[in-house]
Amino acid sequence: MEKDLHSPGACEQRRYDRVWQRVAPILEPYPGYQAMPPLADLPGQSTPSVPPASVPESQLPGAEMNPCCMGTEAAEMLEVLDGFIEEELTDRRYTMALVRQAPAWARPTLRDLAEAAGHRARRLMAVHYLITGECYQPSLNGQRICPSALCPALRERYHAEACDGLNYIRAAEGTVDPCLAELLRQMSRESYQNADSLLRLLERALRG
Repeated sequence: MEKDLHSPGACEQRRYDRVWQRVAPILEPYPGYQAMPPLADLPGQSTPSVPPASVPESQLPGAEMNPCCMGTEAAEMLEVLDGFIEEELTDRRYTMALVRQAPAWARPTLRDLAEAAGHRARRLMAVHYLITGECYQPSLNGQRICPSALCPALRERYHAEACDGLNYIRAAEGTVDPCLAELLRQMSRESYQNADSLLRLLERALRG
């Protein structure tokens, strides 16, 4: 008996009881204690893998019914956003067509402008998905674009970019969604910068 009282397991049991007396003195009996090593410590045993608990899709991060950004407030602007997507895609197609007939000195800038329009369209399509959970399907327009002479085409592109800048800032003022408003303000600044690039191209083109 004396040997049992001083065995490692018995000493561990008494320490375990004293801890529970301090933590929960009214708990009777104390939680059961088994002085057994974990399964991983037993010869020839390994800790079994526990599959992660299945979480309903509605409880996953980002699945809120009304998130603070790109939620119901942004959904009110969905038709406007879709219009911006089509406008940017059209700008890209027109500018790429202009690249093919522009002089060599103008082509790098025009290519950059076309790529910028495509990038804005992709960002807006990502916003569409954030709001709706559905991929936006652009309108397929196979109509051949034939830009006019360089100076008239640059003039037209300048006005298009400047109007885009104005329309983006108006849309930003028309939404209370903070993330969407900031994105639209950013796109407005980009459009005005593009208009300035077109103005510089036009200045050089007019010099001959």
